[in-house]
Amino acid sequence: MADIIGLVLPFFGLIFIGFITARIARQPIEALGWMNVFIVYIALPALFFQLVAKTPFEQLGEWRYILGVVLATYAVFTIMFAISWLGTGRDIASSTIKGLAASYGNIGYMAPGLVLLAFGPEAAVPVALIFSFENVIHFAVAPMMMAIAGSEKGRGFALIFQVLRKIMLHPFILSTAAGVIAAYFSWQPPLAIERFLSYLAGAAAPCALFAMGVTLALRPLSRFPSELALIVPLKLLVHPIICYLVLGMIGSFPRIWVFSAVLVASLPTATNVFVLAQQYDVWVQRASASILITTGCSVFTVTGLLYAIMNGYLPVDPFP
Repeated sequence: MADIIGLVLPFFGLIFIGFITARIARQPIEALGWMNVFIVYIALPALFFQLVAKTPFEQLGEWRYILGVVLATYAVFTIMFAISWLGTGRDIASSTIKGLAASYGNIGYMAPGLVLLAFGPEAAVPVALIFSFENVIHFAVAPMMMAIAGSEKGRGFALIFQVLRKIMLHPFILSTAAGVIAAYFSWQPPLAIERFLSYLAGAAAPCALFAMGVTLALRPLSRFPSELALIVPLKLLVHPIICYLVLGMIGSFPRIWVFSAVLVASLPTATNVFVLAQQYDVWVQRASASILITTGCSVFTVTGLLYAIMNGYLPVDPFP
């Protein structure tokens, strides 16, 4: 158990430090702007490029794995969306945000730090693949659903262009694509550039986790939405279980790949869900509450999952 605490303490400890610092320093949320720019546009892209570029190219095209992870995520999205849609008079916009709150994990800020800390550099490829393909679909699903609901400003080709632009120009997607190209040509950067990238990549997880703690502190919980009684277990328990079972049904994958996907699926609601809720002015305060509550609860669920994995209580193949 001490080993598990040693894994999660630095991880959740940084979130806690960010939370406490924000409560003490009392800076406006706008003060976090440049740190977020550094994380999203520089540090995490450097990390993704460096890790993917060092991976044998043949490992980057495991389509069954990608399909299994995405299917698990959107199975959870569909469950939450359907329950909300039926219970709220067929409100597509709010049901979309609720579905994302139950299925869209914090794969950008939290996944690289935690999964690499738990499983080492070999986990870089599955994390990068999950991030890239899940975000491509998330970036497409949200505006498409909002367009159907009538909340999206664009229409027709304009909407398609907006979606494609968000996908193609996202720094995480660009850096992963650059890493794939480098892996294909077996290109390694000169030593000076490699050291520079390592320096930037090393700052990615600490800065991202600290910034997440600050963000949680500056979006206080005003009330406990009733929907969280369903969203929290769907995100933290049902999502990783479905991911584990789906991967077991569709193929045989390396141990680290399976558990990386399950661990990523167990992460709390992404802060991007709040950003989307703000963008469309739908379910805004409750989206913020979803992030705060799932993050707090994930301290226990993620720790429990890591304990089960590290002590061999969770077999690689659920269907031996």
